[in-house]
Amino acid sequence: MKIETYLFGTVEVSPEKIITFPSGLAGFEENKRFMLAHEEGKENPASYTLQSVDDPNLAFEIVDPTTLGYNYELELNDAENALLQSPAPEDVVVMQMLFKQNEGGKSQIMPILRAPLVINTRARVGLQKIMETMRPNITLSNLVSSV
Repeated sequence: MKIETYLFGTVEVSPEKIITFPSGLAGFEENKRFMLAHEEGKENPASYTLQSVDDPNLAFEIVDPTTLGYNYELELNDAENALLQSPAPEDVVVMQMLFKQNEGGKSQIMPILRAPLVINTRARVGLQKIMETMRPNITLSNLVSSV
């Protein structure tokens, strides 16, 4: 199927590559079907574009949190586990959405720490886990090496 995208124009996507977020994403609950895209020629990209299949103007940059030094240990409640179709741990990935923050005339790209995406890669279904407070099980590794 052909999909119009914000960054990549028209792309061909196999229907079995679509990721469904049954509850949508925070603020975009009506958008439930997404695809992952990245630059051509990059075998292991640092970030991906999570593109809405239904709205070509809706796309988010997402990254593996470990690339930014974050490690999530998330507990899923029964409803979340059911929504993800009771995945095996090796079938689950956690991703962070990025946003642009303008402060003092400068722009920065920042991760959304309290709302990671949890995706069952086998079933191609995901959810956004909204956390009310930062929990101690989210850690920032020390990325500075000693000299």
